[in-house]
Amino acid sequence: MEENLTALEAAMRRALPVDEKDLRAYSPLTLAFIGDGIYDLLIRTLVVTDYRCSVNRLHQRTAHYVKASAQSRMIESIYSLLDEEEQAIYRRGRNAKMATMAKHATMMEYKRATGFEALMGYLYLKGDYSRLCFLVRKGLEAVHAHFQGMEQVE
Repeated sequence: MEENLTALEAAMRRALPVDEKDLRAYSPLTLAFIGDGIYDLLIRTLVVTDYRCSVNRLHQRTAHYVKASAQSRMIESIYSLLDEEEQAIYRRGRNAKMATMAKHATMMEYKRATGFEALMGYLYLKGDYSRLCFLVRKGLEAVHAHFQGMEQVE
């Protein structure tokens, strides 16, 4: 399995070359745009591999983890694990001027989620897939514990 992942990572790097200096030139909202897609794909992959249920139920489980409040909770739980460069990328995303408003989250949750997505996009474009997956796994531990607590209350 590890060999397959290494081969996939090498193929992705060849197919999607991104120059490190070009990466720094992306706007934080552009990083968040790609980060949103990558994070959604990671969560969908994890949900599909962890659960055997209807597509509707898969969508509901995915929605728990991709909504702004969950992403906000994730970045709060992993922020101390970020290095200085990652913290700077997160802050740029969080502080970016947004044209849209949050629908089902507070503005602060929405801003933190945008910063989180910018970080995901940055790590993806940088090709640091192991770091991206490590941070997502650590963040999911916190969010998963929160949702389990909510299910017990219901």
